[in-house]
Amino acid sequence: MLDVSDLTKGYFVDGVDHPVLRGVDLSLDAGATMALTGESGSGKSTLLHLIAGLDRPDGGTIAIDGRDIGALDDRGRAQLRRGTVGVVFQQFNLIPSLNVAANIAFQARLAGRQDAAWERALTERLGLTDHIRKYPEQLSGGQQQRVAIGRTLAARPKLVLADEPTGNLDEETGERVLHLMLELVAQTGAALLMVTHSMRLAERMQQRLHLQRGRIRP
Repeated sequence: MLDVSDLTKGYFVDGVDHPVLRGVDLSLDAGATMALTGESGSGKSTLLHLIAGLDRPDGGTIAIDGRDIGALDDRGRAQLRRGTVGVVFQQFNLIPSLNVAANIAFQARLAGRQDAAWERALTERLGLTDHIRKYPEQLSGGQQQRVAIGRTLAARPKLVLADEPTGNLDEETGERVLHLMLELVAQTGAALLMVTHSMRLAERMQQRLHLQRGRIRP
């Protein structure tokens, strides 16, 4: 499902090159789960953003479901995120003007895959049935993250990328949210790559990789 080969990325700051990724390789099969750990500044979020097509690498290749995303233009990468790849952000990124039901349906509508029965099932499974008419500002952090997960999974992506999805939640709420996400990802058959600083949460994944100074370490 995902193949990353010799990926490099750096940024120029005040005329000085600051390498972030220094030749990263990883692969993830369909239906598998993987945790990507590492200290702050190790390049975890940069790697996730590159895989999501939110930024371009300096070198190397990223293939998703057999497609080299480096060959895609901006429109092609946007289409990839609508249908094949789903992203769950730490900051939720819900649309303030839409209620829970509309937020959950949003991604699937863009992908042309809206399925009312699946959205109802997701809403119920995520414990949001009593909140469907509420707006993001009326929800707790845990509820907002569950809406964000529902929005991502409503489009039935083949690959889910999660960037510290429990980072803004307390430990107990984070555990519940992660448990729900793992169950629902398994139900859809999607692969999951999750960035986390927590080894406790990383141990819930089938595979674990550690990123240190821009390189994968054993």
